[in-house]
Amino acid sequence: MTRPITVGVDGSPESGAAAGWAAREAVRRGLPLRIVHAWQWQSYDLVVAADRGTQEAWARELVRTAERTAAERHHGLAATGEAVEGDTVGTLVAEAERAELLVLGSRGHGALVGFLLGSVGQQTVADAVRPVVLVRGDDEPAAEAGGREIVVGQHGGPDDSTVSAAALRFAFETAAARSAAVRAVRAWSLPPVFAYSPASLHLLDEAGGFEPRERTALEEALKPWRARFPDVAVTGHVEMGSAAQVMLAAAARAQLAVVGRRSSRLAVGGRVGSVAHALVHHVPCPVAVIPPS
Repeated sequence: MTRPITVGVDGSPESGAAAGWAAREAVRRGLPLRIVHAWQWQSYDLVVAADRGTQEAWARELVRTAERTAAERHHGLAATGEAVEGDTVGTLVAEAERAELLVLGSRGHGALVGFLLGSVGQQTVADAVRPVVLVRGDDEPAAEAGGREIVVGQHGGPDDSTVSAAALRFAFETAAARSAAVRAVRAWSLPPVFAYSPASLHLLDEAGGFEPRERTALEEALKPWRARFPDVAVTGHVEMGSAAQVMLAAAARAQLAVVGRRSSRLAVGGRVGSVAHALVHHVPCPVAVIPPS
């Protein structure tokens, strides 16, 4: 079964930018586009409030408008849309499960304040079993060209192999579809003094020091993806610092930032992790949050 690229729309400029991004990506990958709007009838004790039929008609028209825009801009793109009545998060998570990836809008508030991802977006990103791409309202197609790289984080922890593999796969597949380069980023920090032991110091000496060891680990992680995508130019980026800070700096001029998401959950729901949270709120380019494979 061919999975579509699915975009959630709500009539905002941010969701319009997300729909544009999703349509372009669908064309590049040769996939259909699915446009979804989740709505729930709201009953108000006001004379001006619309009845159920009117609210449903608004939802359907919103989707039809998005369909027409996609068809006008991308001739030949197979685009379908649906206004789905139901809880927004539940609807989007269910749609993501059937999609190649889910695209949502992220509202911008400037460089100092950062970018707003509301509770719906945060919970959808945390719960989706497929990649979720978040797009700012001022995203432009030109940002996808001009030699800008796709920046992907490669985690260094012992439990991060599936997270890193899924993120690297997505980054390389996307780069291949765009004829873009990949910058793979691995951050590292000095271990606490109490973590040292004679055995670990011996292994460290054999590796030549902290940073050479980290570069070797990154190259090992990249090896299968270099072999699978030989036409994708790759730059390894190893830097000392917190993972969030290093990724934010590396993605400042990227066309897309890709980060893995751990599958941890709290009593109040899922969480995306500190690195993904920082990228979603502060980088200017679209951000792809990838669940473990």
